[in-house]
Amino acid sequence: MPKLRRALKVTRWILLLLLPLALVFFLAVVPWLVATVTTTNRFHFPDKNDGKTPHDFAMSYEDIEFPSTDGLHLKGWWMPADGGEAAAGATAGAAGTIIYCHGQNRTRVEMLPMAEVGHNLGYNGLAFDFRHQGASDGKLSSVGYWERRDVEGAVRYALDERHAARPVVVWGVSLGAAASLMAAAETPDIAAVISDSTFLSFEDTARHHWGLFFRSWPSFPMFNETTALIRWKADFEASDFDLRVAVEHINPRPILFIGVEGDPRMPPNIARTLYGLASSPDKMLLIVPGTRHGEGFFSGHDQYVQAVTEFLAKIESADSGK
Repeated sequence: MPKLRRALKVTRWILLLLLPLALVFFLAVVPWLVATVTTTNRFHFPDKNDGKTPHDFAMSYEDIEFPSTDGLHLKGWWMPADGGEAAAGATAGAAGTIIYCHGQNRTRVEMLPMAEVGHNLGYNGLAFDFRHQGASDGKLSSVGYWERRDVEGAVRYALDERHAARPVVVWGVSLGAAASLMAAAETPDIAAVISDSTFLSFEDTARHHWGLFFRSWPSFPMFNETTALIRWKADFEASDFDLRVAVEHINPRPILFIGVEGDPRMPPNIARTLYGLASSPDKMLLIVPGTRHGEGFFSGHDQYVQAVTEFLAKIESADSGK
């Protein structure tokens, strides 16, 4: 009995010591790690086009650098429509200009296949690395909120420095789509948006991803702490980061919403909901087959390219009628 009592006493003291450590780990360390990875991690998802340039897609180009509208130095490619001398600036007779915006933990190479489509349709192209990604400056990512300033900077560069042909269309995937919608809500120079696999709001996507990654873990208080830390690190308010509000501000300009049927991270109902909030008669909705986030261009390639072609034709027609 004395040995049993001694063992129980030791066990109790061990538990008393471990409980505070466990509380610190789950209530402080885990939220801090998740927030840090989200905002300051510079991980790059491997892309099959890593190391390639527009030349590999039969497009001439020039390496460019331009400022975001809040002063960061961004790196990118300018791809003129006619395939002529890249340094010549805007292309006479171009159908318009497309700004290509990649996703989280990606770089401009992700958008090369899309740029090839735009190039074949006669558009100037500008692809760039968002802040804190690729070769661009910046110490943190904000899931698309401050990246809107990068999109605005790309639009300003295209129009002011390249005297690029209008209409200006912004084509984004995931984070790039969110940033594109946020920028278009503030920038009337953006005539239309191709929004591929965006989310409804920061709060909505954060809660959805918490459920995906942590499943049965209770959301309170860890979720609340994590999202508060992300907002603090990235310096934005959740109420200011709502794509539903952005779409309403973009109206009546047209948007093509694209979703992937089996996307676990950004389910297609998000695209359907945002489509319902758009008021343009030229708005479009495309849901393609697939099971992975952001794979729509490849998993439903023919439908995707056909929808983009049809959408851009509508934009050109509307622009020429002004």
